[in-house]
Amino acid sequence: MGNVITLPSPPKRIISLVPSQTELLFDLGCENEVVGRTKFCIHPSDKINDVRKIGGTKNFKLDVIDELKPDLIIGNKEENYQEGIEALQAKYPVWMSDIADLSDALDMIKQIGQLVDKASSAEAITEQIQSDFQAIEQPSPLKKALYFIWQDPYMATGAGTFINEMLPLAGCENLVKEDRYPTLEAQDIINLQPEVILLSSEPFPFKEKHVQTFQELVPTASIHIVDGEMFSWYGSRLLKSTAYFKDLNRQISS
Repeated sequence: MGNVITLPSPPKRIISLVPSQTELLFDLGCENEVVGRTKFCIHPSDKINDVRKIGGTKNFKLDVIDELKPDLIIGNKEENYQEGIEALQAKYPVWMSDIADLSDALDMIKQIGQLVDKASSAEAITEQIQSDFQAIEQPSPLKKALYFIWQDPYMATGAGTFINEMLPLAGCENLVKEDRYPTLEAQDIINLQPEVILLSSEPFPFKEKHVQTFQELVPTASIHIVDGEMFSWYGSRLLKSTAYFKDLNRQISS
């Protein structure tokens, strides 16, 4: 993003503003250094409860952050809000990621590894992710699909997103060509005639009760509730995502 931060020594008090990057810090071995996280940072579940909450990803409690006296804050361009980030940058070293595809994610993991003095651990994680992703076979042809992240209004995932890059690994081709997260009307969904509809567990928590609504719109579609973390978390969660995609692909193809 064009910003430069300088750390005189490896950070000892880190605040993470992004769930997937919080999980990454723990997997890199920084559990003693992470002193603050958002309320949406829920992994690793057996360790995260001891870390103080600093609000949400788009509404920081700046007074709590000041109390924690961080020597490094880690955020993300899409998941955090500009006003809050700029307020923090005036006081603290703030490192920001900007993730659109797997290459960006791997680069982020390596850079954070360097920042927190865990470069070898970061290299091991990225090598395993690369190996796993190279081994996954994409079916041909891909199923025409829609991936929804919100219910009212219907918000789908479009081009230029990390989720869009993951969809082919689950055997799906995204029917939405608009950028980012466009809103669709019911008639739009009908007109697109997707073969597959994926309902994400986050940020809107789609449940089985929502399946019927979409089934009525497109009776011929195969509809699945999917783990949003596997599609959108771009840190060490990627170590688990390829196995999930393979299993989902089998479900969609059957």
